[in-house]
Amino acid sequence: MVARIVIAAPASGHGKTTVATGLLAAFAARGLRVAPFKVGPDYIDPGYHALAAGRPGRNLDPVLVGEELIAPLFAHGSAGTDLAVVEGVMGLYDGRTGAGEFGSTAHVARLLGAPVILVVDATAQARSVAALIHGFRSFGPGIHIAGAILNRVGSDRHEQILRDACAEVGTPVLGILRRHDAVAAPSRHLGLVPVVERSSEAAASVAALASLVAASVDLDAVAAVARSAPPLDAVPWSPAVAEPVAGEPVVAVAGGPAFSFSYAETVELLTAAGARVSTVDPLRDSRLPSGARALVVGGGFPEVYAEQLSANAGLRASVAALAASGGAIAAECAGLLWLCSSLDGLPMCGVLDASAEMTPTLTLGYRDAVALSDSVLAPAGTRVTGHEFHRTRVTPGSGASPAWAWRDGRDGFVSGSVHASYLHLHWAGQPSFARRLVASCVS
Repeated sequence: MVARIVIAAPASGHGKTTVATGLLAAFAARGLRVAPFKVGPDYIDPGYHALAAGRPGRNLDPVLVGEELIAPLFAHGSAGTDLAVVEGVMGLYDGRTGAGEFGSTAHVARLLGAPVILVVDATAQARSVAALIHGFRSFGPGIHIAGAILNRVGSDRHEQILRDACAEVGTPVLGILRRHDAVAAPSRHLGLVPVVERSSEAAASVAALASLVAASVDLDAVAAVARSAPPLDAVPWSPAVAEPVAGEPVVAVAGGPAFSFSYAETVELLTAAGARVSTVDPLRDSRLPSGARALVVGGGFPEVYAEQLSANAGLRASVAALAASGGAIAAECAGLLWLCSSLDGLPMCGVLDASAEMTPTLTLGYRDAVALSDSVLAPAGTRVTGHEFHRTRVTPGSGASPAWAWRDGRDGFVSGSVHASYLHLHWAGQPSFARRLVASCVS
């Protein structure tokens, strides 16, 4: 059994990522093998978790993969470790809009039987912190809030008031972080800057968080809370398929600073399906890997690197040639933009007859979608739930069918062996995607 805790908060902005990342790094510095997880579809926080833990950060999202896979995915990602830290999403009870607690941190904590530590920003609070914590403890049946970590505490006097208040409602204070102790990470239009874009600075930030949390949080008490979790009856998820594709076709997967949004299970599924996965960095590599029969391009920030992507004419031509030859391409969000003819007026790969541009409007939310056309990912009629998150707009030309339809419209492109859309998908919820794509390489 892996000891486990969930780091939650009353709302976004209270310091969950600071505490979760710092705990992972501090426990790792003690010699523990730690497993990092993030509730929800976020790609960026798991990068910081991975840097702190020394192993992949993984997502636990019941909306994208179904609640029946949460415990198996957790067991898969935590195998061989001593302690797992699960960072929540938004407020503890904030789930998918209109679906109650489904997809919330509380939902995942219940599925894992994991105790919760509540991180509270105490900037403008005194004794009222007790009412807040009491409300969160009593609101959700089956949720065990085992303690609190109070963030942005102003003074010794402030700390004592807060500790006394927490004692009134029987909630242990497991840590105190002072206002002046904040460790900043740069952010921009879609949140924090990913680790891969600032590796040396990110490493320094994580090291600072480890020191801060080790000095401010009772790690022994947190570890005891994690060990109090009951046994979890779950068979670890496996990417294995009954019949891998023969021949080990090469599947290129885009990576690097421009395309850093991906789930760890995607490559595991492609490998298990029989592919030889090779990473391509569109900011550095002038062509696709030798023998590549398919390309998978996830999300990221191509708009930030548009000039460099446009200047890499060799790789743009290589991608266009792959598409023209019938090679499979699966792209989502950032990958969609890169495949367009242009992005903010700069030439891109030209695989799709469409242009893309930045907009001031954030498009965000889960989408229940149905495939409109047969593609390298799925047959027409396949139903999925994905996540959309961007500040861009794509204007299509002609010659392609939409990839998906949902209640509010249609999205993406299916053209030959190319599938591209804004929809972020977690392939663990649709493992057939990987085998279908790999099989297309040898058909």
